Amino acid sequence: MKKTRKPLNERTLAAACRTLAASDRHLQFVHTLYGVPPMWDREPGFATLLQIILEQQVSLASAKACFDKLELRLSEVTPERFLTVSDLDLKRDGFSRQKTSYGRGLANAIIEGTLDLPTLEHLADADVKEALISLKGIGSWTADIYLLMALLRPDVMPRGDIALHSAWHRISGKPKPTSDEFLAIAERWRPHRSTAARLLWHFYLSEKRPRQKSAQLRDCARYEGA
Repeated sequence: MKKTRKPLNERTLAAACRTLAASDRHLQFVHTLYGVPPMWDREPGFATLLQIILEQQVSLASAKACFDKLELRLSEVTPERFLTVSDLDLKRDGFSRQKTSYGRGLANAIIEGTLDLPTLEHLADADVKEALISLKGIGSWTADIYLLMALLRPDVMPRGDIALHSAWHRISGKPKPTSDEFLAIAERWRPHRSTAARLLWHFYLSEKRPRQKSAQLRDCARYEGA
């Protein structure tokens, strides 16, 4: 079995930022402008994986509002408690019919023992993905986000993440890449792709905050022309 690398922590994240900044001018720009990104770490387990499923193809705010209603209803979001909620109540909380089905499938897999989430913490990235995507409703992006944020694996680049594609488009000045194109671009950031993803998310979210946008864009233009 392939040995897993140690999870990211605040110290290794900062060190990886420095390494990437020294080798990639675009990430250097983000690091200089906005500093070290947050860890955005999440507690491993059913609740986190369910919330990531809710985040598929919707805004993070919408997914969080849905999850918060469920958490308020259950106090603690566990597989057993989730299965006690009716489809109608889940719909009232914001679950689509499809995501209700995915959530129930995930809960049943954990209860029946066909998916052992604690065991995933000791498996290689590829083995974790294989175990997760075997379940209906969990694709590559969902598995990658769980690896990156819950298990804090250091070298993961989420496939098909629109925010990452948009951030790269903005800082590079190049056309917005497809999923495959962006994964090919991200090869240059091995073995720190998880840190590169955090830097790009940091840029994307920071750019959305109300501040001196025009000044930032001028700085971007000067940087890209360097």
